[in-house]
Amino acid sequence: MPAKEKDGLAVIVVGLDGSTPAKNASAWAAGMARREKAQLVLVYVEPLLAPGSWAGVGAETAGETTVSIMVEMRLDAARYLDPVGVKWSVVHHRGDPARGLEAIAAEFEADCVVVGRSRAGGGKLGSVPKTLIADAKRPVVVVP
Repeated sequence: MPAKEKDGLAVIVVGLDGSTPAKNASAWAAGMARREKAQLVLVYVEPLLAPGSWAGVGAETAGETTVSIMVEMRLDAARYLDPVGVKWSVVHHRGDPARGLEAIAAEFEADCVVVGRSRAGGGKLGSVPKTLIADAKRPVVVVP
């Protein structure tokens, strides 16, 4: 955990799930991290689903998908963040996405959590931003 040695943002947590709103949120968070010289924590929260809900996808395939997502996140972070000097880390968490993001933010003593507005589109808030806004212990930035 980084020490709070500066004014402004020291740690920014951003939730990623592969959706366009999450990509927009990560771009905004990366820009803020660069300007603030803050650490960026990229978080993929894997929802816990009952095996029966995988609809033909076995546990092995679901695990491979998670590994693939994590590899892609690390490659993208290295490609886009290293050249501009942003310190970053990638975290995988299992459970409820909003609670997982808040737990990771608490662990890293983050100054804020950044998420995309909604996977469904239409300008509405999704369940993750709504829950974070209602329950988070730190500021939440919701990016369209």
